[in-house]
Amino acid sequence: MGEVTKLFLDSGIIVLAALISPFEQDRSTVRTLLGADFIEVFVDTPLAVCERRDPKGLYSKARKGEITNFTGIDSPYERPVAPDILIGGTPQSPESSADSVIAYLRESGRLN
Repeated sequence: MGEVTKLFLDSGIIVLAALISPFEQDRSTVRTLLGADFIEVFVDTPLAVCERRDPKGLYSKARKGEITNFTGIDSPYERPVAPDILIGGTPQSPESSADSVIAYLRESGRLN
């Protein structure tokens, strides 16, 4: 995703990628690749809440062993140490979360 994002950025396109990126090394690699264009947003949602919100039942399948290497169940998740933006996944509303991102973009001079 980092390489694809770089291609879009080099073409002048704004990219917002919503990903589960469980390993610090992967996030660091993409941060290095993209430089100042990389903004790490960590939506800090407890595992129990993720499981409760899971419309496809993937967490349940992972707990039963039907899906392997599932982040947070049988594959680790390394919490970001210093994300650019920290959003509380609960009880913060989606609107409030979006406002946090927009405020960061304005304060950092990326958005007027």
